[in-house]
Amino acid sequence: MAFTRATGKHRAPCRLTRRGAKAVGIATLATTGVIGSLASPALAADTEAPAADTGLSQVIAIEGDLADRIDAQADAQRHQADAAAKAKAKAKAEADAKKKAEAKAKKAKAAARAKEARESEARAARSAERARLGTFQLPVAGSYVSTGYKSSGSLWSSGSHSGIDFHAASGSSVVAVGAGTVVEAGWGGAYGNNIVLRMTDGTYTQYGHLSSIAVSVGQSVDQGQRIGLSGATGNTTGPHLHFEARTTPSYGSDMDPVAYLRAHGVTV
Repeated sequence: MAFTRATGKHRAPCRLTRRGAKAVGIATLATTGVIGSLASPALAADTEAPAADTGLSQVIAIEGDLADRIDAQADAQRHQADAAAKAKAKAKAEADAKKKAEAKAKKAKAAARAKEARESEARAARSAERARLGTFQLPVAGSYVSTGYKSSGSLWSSGSHSGIDFHAASGSSVVAVGAGTVVEAGWGGAYGNNIVLRMTDGTYTQYGHLSSIAVSVGQSVDQGQRIGLSGATGNTTGPHLHFEARTTPSYGSDMDPVAYLRAHGVTV
């Protein structure tokens, strides 16, 4: 059965009542996110103002703008956080790289110092070895030259003395004037028992008329090492040491023994 709207006392709600209903609708929308007309159909039906006058679209627009601002703020914060993380990672990488570079440089510097120290030690050792090898001495300690180089006489087959004679009683210790290697040790004809050394500088020294020999061919000797005892073997008039300096191990390549010894720092 259809009902018609009554007249008289049953009037439409007053303006105050409609405003109250609008406020309730707006509050409901803000609180629950649900449009008031859906929650209260009777109220919506009784409202005479059009939808544009309810204020719902304004509330939705405000909420949308707020959400956009919140999202924008969140995005900005995320970007800031990402930028800060990247900056921190970059700073850490740069610090690590700098630390590695410093460690590498320190290691290289230490290696260079160690290499320099080794080279310095090697140079010092070579210098000491050269000094040792280059140090000569008299073949008979405290002796003197009794017959000079190139002295003439019938005692020598060539007509002159090919070396020098050092005064030495029989059995006196004869030493190598410098470091070298024995290339001859034994009987040498007119030289009697003799020894020939190849010196470290490539020259040769000979020791003749020995009463005994204490070294053998191929043996290395040091400066000052005893190699035999003086005597009077071979073509001689008495005990002494015949000493020669040569450019080769063979007879005839002799050079001035006094000048040779002096060139090696020996006072003769």
